[in-house]
Amino acid sequence: MGALLTEEHRARVGTATSPVTETVTRREIRRYAVATRQRATRYLAGDEAPPLFFQRFFEDIPSLDELQPNGQPSDPLTHGLPLRRQMAGGSRITFHRPIRPGDTLTATRTLTGLEEKHGRTGAAIFCTIEMRVTDADARPVVTEQHTRILR
Repeated sequence: MGALLTEEHRARVGTATSPVTETVTRREIRRYAVATRQRATRYLAGDEAPPLFFQRFFEDIPSLDELQPNGQPSDPLTHGLPLRRQMAGGSRITFHRPIRPGDTLTATRTLTGLEEKHGRTGAAIFCTIEMRVTDADARPVVTEQHTRILR
């Protein structure tokens, strides 16, 4: 079995995206709460963001021609890896405090690991990405370690 990951690929571990800063609005919280069918009044009123609100809050809205065949936007941290089909491999999330309207938050995503595996169903690359969300005083709000499996 040949190696899929080159030294050039492995050298990308530690690469981070540029920080993205956004201010949370009650309207954005309410939109997300309704779209995800939340039931708690504090979410529907926009007083507090539901737990997974942060995952899509910082993303630009791509044009249709920027989407991959799976409907997801291209990710600069995994772009150019030899396998293209991506699947979720799990997340570990630490919530340091609730997200509330008026919060100015900054998110940075970092490629923290690349691992190649070969099994009876073929080759796979496990990409670990950490997302850190901090407030205006640089205090942690949310930390997520997410694994993507490329096949």
